[in-house]
Amino acid sequence: METTTEKELLRGGQFLVKETKCEDVFTPEDFSEEQTMMKEAVMEFNEREIIPHKARFEAKDFALTEEVMRKAGDLGFLGVAVPEEYGGLGMGFVSTLLTCDYISSGTGSFSTAFGAHTGIGTMPITLYGTEAQKQKYVPKLATGEWFGAYCLTEPGAGSDANSGKTTATLSEDGKSYKINGQKMWISNAGFCSLMIVFARIEDDKNITGFIVEYDGKNPNGITLGEEEHKLGIRASSTRQVFFNDTVVPLENMLAGRGEGFKIAMNALNVGRIKLAGACLDSQRRILTTAVQYANERKQFNTPISDFGAIKVKLAEMAASAYAGESATYRASKNIEDRIAMRQAAGNTHQEAELKGVEEYAIECSILKVAVSEDVQNCADEGIQIFGGMGFSEETPMESAWRDARIARIYEGTNEINRMLCVGMLVKKAMKGHVDLLGPAQAVQEELMGIPSFETPDYSELFAEEKEMIRKLKKTFLMVAGGAVQKYGQNLEKHQQLLIAAADILIEIYMAESAILRTEKNAKRFGEDSQSVQIAMSKLYLYHAVDIIEEKGKESIISFAEGDEQRMMLMGLKRFTKYANYPDIVDLRKEVAEKVKAENKYCF
Repeated sequence: METTTEKELLRGGQFLVKETKCEDVFTPEDFSEEQTMMKEAVMEFNEREIIPHKARFEAKDFALTEEVMRKAGDLGFLGVAVPEEYGGLGMGFVSTLLTCDYISSGTGSFSTAFGAHTGIGTMPITLYGTEAQKQKYVPKLATGEWFGAYCLTEPGAGSDANSGKTTATLSEDGKSYKINGQKMWISNAGFCSLMIVFARIEDDKNITGFIVEYDGKNPNGITLGEEEHKLGIRASSTRQVFFNDTVVPLENMLAGRGEGFKIAMNALNVGRIKLAGACLDSQRRILTTAVQYANERKQFNTPISDFGAIKVKLAEMAASAYAGESATYRASKNIEDRIAMRQAAGNTHQEAELKGVEEYAIECSILKVAVSEDVQNCADEGIQIFGGMGFSEETPMESAWRDARIARIYEGTNEINRMLCVGMLVKKAMKGHVDLLGPAQAVQEELMGIPSFETPDYSELFAEEKEMIRKLKKTFLMVAGGAVQKYGQNLEKHQQLLIAAADILIEIYMAESAILRTEKNAKRFGEDSQSVQIAMSKLYLYHAVDIIEEKGKESIISFAEGDEQRMMLMGLKRFTKYANYPDIVDLRKEVAEKVKAENKYCF
């Protein structure tokens, strides 16, 4: 395995202004022996304990969710990311992510319970807790003896997480706080023993986090609402939680007074990339189920998988799953390497983990948006391939579609995450962490200059595709540079512009990740072995260029006028133009034929 010293580790957001070598990206083909064994153990658990019981999960069997969570705890799956000294396996970030990936595709109900417990239910204590808090609580959470829940959202405080009305009042003797208020949409509320609760002390600007123990026999002023009836994730316990003079000892405050908002935001960063991971195997499984049906289902004496209209769907589903995998594992290894680098520099485990994930908050938001939307589209096309049967509860597609829908809402809605990734990038530029200004000015100068009419040599694999990626990055710099010049600090008020710019950023990262993964594998396994992966990477990029052209145009028209607008639109045309357009009909055919022959997602 390569080490962080052997390659340049880019900071978060720098992918936009620095070229990444394919040798420097981590891919699923780089899993270590330990990671491969972990993946196989998790897949086997999913096949044995979750998938056969799909109907019970759909029938809202909450007790089953709790039972399977306990089994996951017995096997160590709940403690993958927890340091060994607190009863966990102490594995790296990539292993944490792949566990989340391969355990989540059986049903969204278990996936939600697992993600809420291992992420926002446990992580705030491992990352912000005192040594005493960690010793007391984390071993119980790591083994599944206790389950965790995370109480942030309130009826009036959703995306604006810091506006919660729940209060914490210090007792007269100064030894405890009394919490009063209401929380909603609390995952795992029905069977948790511990809650991370956010409340406001007096008139503090920011909320504060508390560790609150919960025992149904001695409720301590805590009452639970009825189980919510939801569109999907039906057997994940989701309830309102009411606090009425709930007494919490002073030593159960998490981090310091007013630190709650920071805890919430950093917990969400990790949650976002793990959510992307949790959608990956669902995509693989949806495609596999769809192609198996298409190979068996005959119309006009022909398997429907032979029809061009179905091949389009199979190829596009495969390409988006492949790109999602490529980008998610690329970012997870960057986080793991950054954590290792900080620990080597003397940071504690807590500091290293926090700063390691925070560094790639932009990529975490990008992945959350892209993969959650791709899994929904994939499930939608899965229903379409099944036709009328896809709409029936007798087949697995409709539950996959319903379960996928929540992914675009939690861990911050996709709209919030789109605005965040551009906003965070601009902030990083202002701090000097990512040099956007220099490259943006260079693009401005290029627009004023005379374009080159030389025909480049595109004989090497992906030579033109990598040139397209470079040009797409210029498109983002042109749009973002122009928007920052025009609006400055007021940019955040222009939400439609931010969302369009975010779509450009997202497509660049996803398309580049697929190309770099394939290039790396073509170099080590031979180009012939990667012909279908090459086709998927080209197919994904082709669509990315289309989206970027549309969003670029929308952005430019919204803030530029006259000569500036004309110049930028000409630049956009130049930056989104292929020298040799790929034959996407042939590309789709090649991908679909492979998936059809293998009867599954096989990459």
